[in-house]
Parts: sequence; C-alpha cells; structure tokens
Amino acid sequence: MARAARRIPMTVTFLEMNARPTALPPPQPRGKIALLKCEKPPTHFYRYLYDTIGADYYWVDRKKLTPEKLAEVIHNPLNILYVLYTEGNPAGMAELDLRKQGQVNISYFGLMPEAIGKRLGYFFFYHTCVNAWMQPIQRLTINTCTLDHPRALPLYQRLGFTAYAREERFVELP
Repeated sequence: MARAARRIPMTVTFLEMNARPTALPPPQPRGKIALLKCEKPPTHFYRYLYDTIGADYYWVDRKKLTPEKLAEVIHNPLNILYVLYTEGNPAGMAELDLRKQGQVNISYFGLMPEAIGKRLGYFFFYHTCVNAWMQPIQRLTINTCTLDHPRALPLYQRLGFTAYAREERFVELP
C-alpha cells in the first residue's frame, strides 16, 4: 500500500521588475566574497546547494528529478547558476532561467543557513538582478511563498519588484 504524500498549503506571490534596478549598490560585505558563474555544475554539487539551502523551506521540485533529468536542466545554456562564496565556502545560490525570450526568471535564490543574518542577502540579490539585466530582457520575474524565509518578499520589494499575482497552492512532500 502506497503512503500518501503530505500536502502543505502555501500562498505564492509572483513578482516582476520591468526595468533595471535603480537602487544604490550595497556595500561590499566584510571578508573574502566571490560571486561565480557555475559552468555545468556536477549534479551532486547542485543537489548539495539545493538541499542545504532549501531544507527549511520545503524545496522539493528538483529532488524529484533523476540525476540525468537534473543534469539536462542545470546544463542547459539557458539556465545560469551563480554561487556566492564567503571565505572560500559556498554561501548561496541564484539560478536564472532564460528560456522565455525577453524575460529572465530567478527560479531559485537562497543562502546557506550559516550565511543568513550576515548582511549577504541584499548584496547577493542585487548582483543577481544586475546579472539578469545583462541579458537582452524587458522583464525580470521571481516568486516566493509563505514557506520561504520571512525576509524574502520584503527583500525583493526593496529592490523594486512588484507583485502581479498570488495563488494558493500546495507543496507535495515525498
């Protein structure tokens, strides 16, 4: 007999930005900081980032993919992964989906648990948006939900994103 998956309700907020951010760049955080574009990341490294960053926020969609399917997604030239490093250690990830012409969607953005509260979020998110706007686009999108970090939505709005839709959904836990 198969066990039923657990369903957790959530409200998803869809946000957009239709012009480059006008906010001032944040100051460089203290210490050694690097933001690197990750070229064809190994699936085990991607899963480490995804699982560690998303553990508290019920990130499950990519866990459902086979290693082959995941590699197909993350190695697609229209999918760009940036990794934030502090003191040589991974501190966050930002994934940009460029499959819709004229638009970039920030499909995943987050910090490692030990990087939260160290003034890295705004710095990393600002540079993620700047990198997205280097593409020939007219629109940048992201979504967040009530299961995400409580400072996610205010961070996105602080940089100039505005909500254009909300939906009630469920996350299915395996």
